[in-house]
Amino acid sequence: MSRKAICWSTLTILALATLVITTSYGDAPARHGHPRESLSIGDTAPDWGSLPATDGNRYSMADLDNQFLVVVFACHHCPTVVAYEDRIKQIQADYEDQDVRVVALNPNGIYPMSRMQERAEEKEYNFLYIMDESKESGHRFGARNTPHVFVLDEDRVVRYMGGIDNSPNEANAHQHHLRDALDALLEGQDPPVAETRALGCTVKYGCTEAYRARYL
Repeated sequence: MSRKAICWSTLTILALATLVITTSYGDAPARHGHPRESLSIGDTAPDWGSLPATDGNRYSMADLDNQFLVVVFACHHCPTVVAYEDRIKQIQADYEDQDVRVVALNPNGIYPMSRMQERAEEKEYNFLYIMDESKESGHRFGARNTPHVFVLDEDRVVRYMGGIDNSPNEANAHQHHLRDALDALLEGQDPPVAETRALGCTVKYGCTEAYRARYL
């Protein structure tokens, strides 16, 4: 093969690779667990806008003036979230007097608000449970799983992100990542571990109307 033919073959391969990448990621439908963006430790978190909560009010990040926000991407039909519900409630109860606010954002858009309200009442949620039917908050934070936690400081900078602890089975949980992060931050220190793996169901970014209808 001549040098010219080799050059043209190489250019063709590069062009095809670019087309595949663009088609696969730029224009393809959203896939479960694959947000468009992601945050890193030290980034300023985006405001999710004014969204409805199960208490009948609407909230934006700017409406919450607590020193620390624990943003938990969660959906109550996820078995992993169900396993963590009591622990999330206990974290809010234990840290409420230290100006910490837990906010659960539902990015799946599967259940209607009425079902979210039923669950919040049944389990006596002591934290905000907010619906984001657009899923934009999950995309902008980079939430991949439910639950996926982001701890924001008073400047709404991400100081910790990842899991609540190391096991959905509370009996096996011995690494309390979220509590350790909050304890350190309240002492004016950096979290001992700033990022861990979030365990749970994938966020349903690829949810279609047919998929959603199964849960109505």
